[in-house]
Amino acid sequence: MKAVLAVVSRQPHTKFGSGLIMAASPLAKKKYNLNNVMRARDLPSKREAPDLKLVEPHMNLYIKRSMQVLNIFRKYAAEEDIHVYSIDESMIDMTKSWHLFGNDPYLVARKIQKDIHDTLGLYTTCGIGENPLLAKLAMDISAKHKISMIAYWHYIDVPDTIWKIPKLEDVWGIGKRTAKRLRKLGINNMYQLAHTDPAILKQEFGVIGEQLFAMSWGVDRSIISHKFFPKMKNYGNSQVLTRDYVNQREIEIVLREIGEQVGARIRAHKLQASCVGLYVGFSEYKRNNQRKGFSVQQRISPTNSNQSLVHELVILFRKNWHGEPVRVLGVNYSKLIPDTGEQLTFFMSPDQQLKKRKFTMTVDKIRQKYGFTSLVKASSLSKGATAIKRSNLVGGHNGGNAYE
Repeated sequence: MKAVLAVVSRQPHTKFGSGLIMAASPLAKKKYNLNNVMRARDLPSKREAPDLKLVEPHMNLYIKRSMQVLNIFRKYAAEEDIHVYSIDESMIDMTKSWHLFGNDPYLVARKIQKDIHDTLGLYTTCGIGENPLLAKLAMDISAKHKISMIAYWHYIDVPDTIWKIPKLEDVWGIGKRTAKRLRKLGINNMYQLAHTDPAILKQEFGVIGEQLFAMSWGVDRSIISHKFFPKMKNYGNSQVLTRDYVNQREIEIVLREIGEQVGARIRAHKLQASCVGLYVGFSEYKRNNQRKGFSVQQRISPTNSNQSLVHELVILFRKNWHGEPVRVLGVNYSKLIPDTGEQLTFFMSPDQQLKKRKFTMTVDKIRQKYGFTSLVKASSLSKGATAIKRSNLVGGHNGGNAYE
């Protein structure tokens, strides 16, 4: 709370040059007007900000602290009443348990805050409401501006809370595109949204329109203990490249690395993919009003073979790429089925196919035990490859140590 400090995602080949500000202390935000979407290159110079400290993230420590906070939450509510929304945010339904810890929900929230601070030294903000929506909005909009860092929003206060939010994008669940579509309907704030005919919203947005209307009145009927399990699951990974890639071989090396990484994930879950998807994003500096990228997918015979999956990805890439500078690559495997058999092919004998499958499984086991870099392909040592460098990252950022 006293440091003038910013956490910056350092790229492997530069010193903060093309990184992003991941977090900044309150003093740094106030003194130098920093925010979490700034590029490192836009930071004030050392002469302009001599006391500003720039540090790397330590994601392993961050994850460790997140788990420790979660363990504290478990003292106050049952496991099924806790929903981990993100690494630094959770929702707790204390309807059944708050009265065990105090005479008022506000005092119970204060007790949890103090428990976290005394145990871990961390400051936390808290929103309280009769449902997850009100609690979330109370935290996002109000709590961070209070000395106590606690805000309590009731249904009865909706006209004085939700309806007073002037900017649509400040509301949880309303993104820039949705806000733009709402403004085309003449809806510029939450008060206007609450007093719009819901039939108009449904006609424009479908079922989402009904949810937006309910949100404007503070209505949320979701119950945290009623967990949602999607019927269709998929696995994917994407990577923002550290520079523009224009060489086809370099791009395909990275594409192969990502494809094999996701392939290892579906094999670990004993699954096969019946559909492969590819996303390629182009450099924002060289679009010249051309397309921003492309997203394509292709149905395939069910497989979890690296060779087959990467082959399909390369075909999709070559069909749709026309020499544009690439900055983002993403791979997705969907329409998953249990790995109970192997589709035979005319291009390989059954013995060869089985041998290749056993080889891939052996590589997976060795990497699981000794780390990714214990076995790498020679192409991952060539120019443009990223797998080895990224193997030491956590969530795309410096892992560091989970030290105290």
